[in-house]
Amino acid sequence: MTDLLGILAPLLLLMFLAFKGVTLLILAPLMALLAAVMTGGLPPIAAFTQVFMQNTADFIFAFFPLFFLGAIFGKLMDDSGSAEAIARWVVAKLGTGNAILSVVICCAVLTYGGVSLFVVAFAIFPIAAALFRDANVPKRFIPGAIALGAFTFTMSALPGTPAIQNAIPMPYFGTTAFAAPGLGIVAAAIMFGLGVLWLNRRAGAAMAAGEGYGNHEDELPDPDSVMRAHAQNEGFDVNEIEVGALHAGQPGILLAVAPIVIVVLVNFVFVSVIVPTMDTSYLALPLFGETSIEAVRGVWAIVVALTASIIFLVAANWRRYDDLRDTMNKGADASVLPIFNTASLVGFGGVIAALPAFALVTDSLLSASGGNPYVSVAMSVSALSAMTGSASGGMSIALDALGETFRTLAETSGASLEAMHRVTSVASGALDALPHNGAVITVLAIAKLTHKDSYFDIFVTAVVIPFVALVAIIVLASLFGGF
Repeated sequence: MTDLLGILAPLLLLMFLAFKGVTLLILAPLMALLAAVMTGGLPPIAAFTQVFMQNTADFIFAFFPLFFLGAIFGKLMDDSGSAEAIARWVVAKLGTGNAILSVVICCAVLTYGGVSLFVVAFAIFPIAAALFRDANVPKRFIPGAIALGAFTFTMSALPGTPAIQNAIPMPYFGTTAFAAPGLGIVAAAIMFGLGVLWLNRRAGAAMAAGEGYGNHEDELPDPDSVMRAHAQNEGFDVNEIEVGALHAGQPGILLAVAPIVIVVLVNFVFVSVIVPTMDTSYLALPLFGETSIEAVRGVWAIVVALTASIIFLVAANWRRYDDLRDTMNKGADASVLPIFNTASLVGFGGVIAALPAFALVTDSLLSASGGNPYVSVAMSVSALSAMTGSASGGMSIALDALGETFRTLAETSGASLEAMHRVTSVASGALDALPHNGAVITVLAIAKLTHKDSYFDIFVTAVVIPFVALVAIIVLASLFGGF
């Protein structure tokens, strides 16, 4: 019991202090050391230098290109005016009568293309505020609409999304970003359909009761507020945003959406057409990590796709950037903190997994799942994502500790590795958006609303409904495998 407390106490303390705005760069190693001391299972200094740092470095080694290129891509989309152009086009086509749907689709298009959800939240909020005000929809529903469009189906379910939550399972299961597309589309349809239905019914009932937009000032909050701590925990500089600013010579909709199409199309072509023609036998050499193309093709595909789209963005919008070098520099800089935060969580998880008491947790999870590999991975990933308040962090901890176990369980039971990938990805976003989640806190701060005002709708659209979608695809995968 004492050993189990030595695991749970650091996890709960990490969750609480992260909610208070303490950076994970400090929290993760401290909580790892606390776990080692409380359980007595590892020498503290060795736990830090040989276990925590090794796991942290392994994650950075595997995924830094995705964080790096994704951050540059998002900054280029923002500074070129492409993100705003897409948002304004969607709003113009759907009109004020579909305020909630417009906001959801704007967020979904941008995040599916690889734009950071923090960039999307800052870019979309002023447009959403104007749209909701014109339609007299209560402002308190804006965070729920942003959460639905940015935190759910485009992050974890839709096949091909370059989101890190869709990339992390690839090396463990030998899959690609398009793994189990049928399951992904089913999950996305459930999240989108039920989420929009929920928000529209809630807003309609509020408006029928006489509630309108309300008397609000919609400027950005003070940068010294809690928003700064949580936005910067994700590597986003709140001082770089000009809310509602119109970009000179804003691109047309076809040019604005082209980079997103390129990301998805090049990703698919690289995996389906180019990789099968490549001689990759050299990957078995020690110089290249003694790996295989199955383990790296998914990451390679996203790297090539983002690179192609970045080149297109620069070439097509050259005159729209006030200072291209500054844009590129800020994008590159913004990639460092997010990956170090997530990697630190992975290091923390590595220490937890190395503790003798962790075997009890593992045995409990596997026995509770009844031997179903989909249930096993879903329980582990969703629980750790909930505790850490991070989809990528929770998933990384679970897969780093139990990835081989999950793969072996899947192979011995005949389960589809493609389906395992999709279940893992969706599970990471099923319970992560709890009150201490950094993205939740940042969106509420941007909107100048409180948890009391808007969290209930975030909880339903970004936690309850994604969990329903997770259960649905587990059932489908158990019956039909990956499709």
